[in-house]
Amino acid sequence: MQLLFGAMEFKKEDSAGYLINHVGRLFAKGLQERIAPLGLTIGQFPILLELWQSDGISQRELLAKIDVEQATLANTLNRMERDGLVKRTKHPADARAQQIWLTDYAKSLKDAAYQAARDQNAAALNVLSGAEQRTFNDLMRRVILGIKT
Repeated sequence: MQLLFGAMEFKKEDSAGYLINHVGRLFAKGLQERIAPLGLTIGQFPILLELWQSDGISQRELLAKIDVEQATLANTLNRMERDGLVKRTKHPADARAQQIWLTDYAKSLKDAAYQAARDQNAAALNVLSGAEQRTFNDLMRRVILGIKT
């Protein structure tokens, strides 16, 4: 397999890392604009996505799912608790652990937040056909898996 980045000169426009980072920043900016009216921030969004799927998970489980630093997660959860989005309780089986639960307020934001994400995806990917969008997502999932293993 021939790679695009051998011994040749580095060009940011040919760098997968640069391009992914740039796309990520643009997606995040667009999503932030769409979720701001809901009182949400881009840093809270991955946590909410996980809790909307699996409420009551431990902080350790959440950390493993969203791939952020422990301190970042702890600070974000503190702000989310302050803002009435989550509550933490002691884990019944592990006294050292806490479970993280969505509040009714956070649960009420789910549909609007999902719609904001769908709208952002549609706006960002409208330059690709449906088949290209599926391929793009499949390739990103493969890269993520490759990086994690």
